[in-house]
Amino acid sequence: MPITVYPTPSGGTSYSSQPPPTASSVLLDGQLVTSSSISTSVTGTGAPWLLYANGAGGATITIAGTAYTVTSGSTVGTSAYTGSQSVTVAVNSFATTTAPATWTASTLPSVSYWASVTYANGYFVAVSNGSTAGAYSTNGTTWTAFTLPSAAQWGSVTYGNGYYVIVASGPTTAGAYSTNGTTWTASTMPSSQNWQSVAYGFIGSTPTYVAVASNTTAGASSTNGTTWTARTMPSSSLWYGVTYGNGYFVAVAFTTVGAYSTNGTTWTASTMPSSNSWVGVSYGLVGANPTYVAVQGDGTTAGAYSTNGTTWTASTLPSASTWNGIGFGNGYFIAVASGTTAGAYSTNGSTWTALTMPSSSNWRSVTYGNGYLVAVSISNTNSNAYFSFSPLPVAYGIYNGATVRA
Repeated sequence: MPITVYPTPSGGTSYSSQPPPTASSVLLDGQLVTSSSISTSVTGTGAPWLLYANGAGGATITIAGTAYTVTSGSTVGTSAYTGSQSVTVAVNSFATTTAPATWTASTLPSVSYWASVTYANGYFVAVSNGSTAGAYSTNGTTWTAFTLPSAAQWGSVTYGNGYYVIVASGPTTAGAYSTNGTTWTASTMPSSQNWQSVAYGFIGSTPTYVAVASNTTAGASSTNGTTWTARTMPSSSLWYGVTYGNGYFVAVAFTTVGAYSTNGTTWTASTMPSSNSWVGVSYGLVGANPTYVAVQGDGTTAGAYSTNGTTWTASTLPSASTWNGIGFGNGYFIAVASGTTAGAYSTNGSTWTALTMPSSSNWRSVTYGNGYLVAVSISNTNSNAYFSFSPLPVAYGIYNGATVRA
C-alpha cells in the first residue's frame, strides 16, 4: 500500500509544531518574532505546496505575488510551483484580534516622571521629566535604561528620518537627538521656552521636525532634528500638542484656537469646537479617511476630531477625566487620563469605548508599535502599561505536497 513520506526539519529544528501529515518535505520553516515580514525564495519541484501557521495572529504567505491567508493552526494548499519563487511571510493583521480594552502592567527601569513614549525603528523609547532617565524596549514589556544629556523637563519625543528627537519645558533651550534611541546628544532650541510637544513629517522631499511651546507664539522647525529655526504660531496660547499627517502639521492649545501648517514654518489659525484645555492631538488613517483627534486635560468628556486638520467636530469621551494623552495604532485611537484607571479607544475618532488601565496613575503618553500599545505615567513611578494585539511568535512552514511510493 502507499506510504506517506513525512518531512524532515530543514535546519535541524522545525518551528512548526504540527507539520501537515501529508507533506513530503520541508521547503521553509521558522518563526516571526516581530510584526516585520521576512522575504526569501523557495524552489518548487512541480508539486503543490502546503502552508502552515501557528500563533494567535496566523500568517499571510505571499508566493510569486499571490497572497494566501493562513489562520492559526490551519493548513492551506497552493497550486503547483516549479523553480525558484519569491516568498514573503508576514503576521496577519493585528486588527482582527480583540479590542484594546484591558491592559497589563509592566515596569520601567527607574522611578521617574515618565512623560512621553514613541516607537520607531524597532524600539520603544520613553523619556522622563526632570531627570536624565530614559528607557528603551524592543517589545514594549521589558525595558533597559539609558541616560539623557541633562536633567531637563523632557516632555515629548518623536522619530523621523533616522533621528529620535526630544524637547523640554522649563523654560529652557534644551533639546536632544539620537540615531539609535539609546545614546543621546544635546541640541539647542532657538529660544528658552516651555517646549511642550514635537512631531515629524515629510514635506515634499524635505524631512521636517516641528516643536510648539506654551504661553507664547514661539514655535520651531528643523530639517535634520539637530539644529532649529524659530517660527511663529498664530497666537500667544498654551500650545501643548502637535502632530503630523496627510500633509498637515496640526497643533492644539488651551483655548478654542488651533493651528495647522502645510510646511512646518508658517501657521494658520483654526477653531476648536469648544474652549477646553486641549493638550493632546494625534493622527491616524481610518480606512481611507485621514483623521486627527484631540483630547483635553480639564476633567470633562470633551473630545474633538477632524478629517482635514483645519475644521473640527466635537466628540464625547466615555468619562469626565483629565485626558492627557492620545495615540493611534493598528486601527485604534487610544486616549489615557491622569489619576484614574480610565482610558478609551475609538476606531473612528468620533465614538469612544471605555478601557481599563492596570492602575490609577497619571497616564501621560501612549504609542503603538510591533503589535503593542504602550503607555507611560508621569506619577513619579516605574510603572507603565501595555496591550498586546497578538501574542508572538508566529510559527510558519512551507512544505511540498505528499510523495507516495508503492
